Amino acid sequence: MLLTIDVGNTNMVFSLFSGEALAGSFRLTTVAGRTSDELGMDIWNQLSRLELKPEELEAVIISSVVPPVMAALTDALVRYLGKTPIVVDVDVDPGLPYGVVSNEHLGTDRSVACVAAIHKYGAPLILADMGTATTVDAISRQGVYMGGCITAGARISIEALFQKTALLPQVNLALPERVLSGTAVGQIQAGAVLGYIGAMERLITQAREELDEPEAVVVATGGLAPVIAAGTDLIDVVDGQLIPDGLRLLYQKYLREHT
Repeated sequence: MLLTIDVGNTNMVFSLFSGEALAGSFRLTTVAGRTSDELGMDIWNQLSRLELKPEELEAVIISSVVPPVMAALTDALVRYLGKTPIVVDVDVDPGLPYGVVSNEHLGTDRSVACVAAIHKYGAPLILADMGTATTVDAISRQGVYMGGCITAGARISIEALFQKTALLPQVNLALPERVLSGTAVGQIQAGAVLGYIGAMERLITQAREELDEPEAVVVATGGLAPVIAAGTDLIDVVDGQLIPDGLRLLYQKYLREHT
């Protein structure tokens, strides 16, 4: 059994694979400052809920964009599960070739998702990750990373609106039927969700133009992807498993390089 861990800004997503099949998953809130004992007990309890024992785990592989949690998480995995994790960009390189001039490396979550998307859907493609932040990444026909862009996620925008205004209510992000509404909730949903869809359509369209691939497959992932995809024809595939699948593929790559 392989345990993959995607450490994001909001949640840590734990996925368990038996071969290529997803056998179970759970989430823990990402909090920098939690002790290794707190994390270890939470992970242990979740595995127990899934009726899995630590000795059934073959390995653990991690992708993280939150460095402050890594020391405690690694210690928790070693002490409670008896596994030293394989860390993306430290122990294994995603192997995503760059076709854009840059002295920076792509965040591990984005590179892992790109690797998985290429493997599952081919290239060229546009990958939109609609999480805490929203990222759009472009992959050429040759499977080369050609750049991307970053903007605030819809939830961040709506939370900022609530925090900075005295009378506006908090609302759930849902796809409204109309732009024009008579209620504050309806008006916020229209502005936040339909406005976000409009922004995503512009970014996707221009990314396709700059890639010179008007028919490039558009893959969406992240918590808001199903809601946004329901409101536009530009998204071809919604896949919430890209990072776990990418981590599984990178574990296989790690094994090939170390055997």
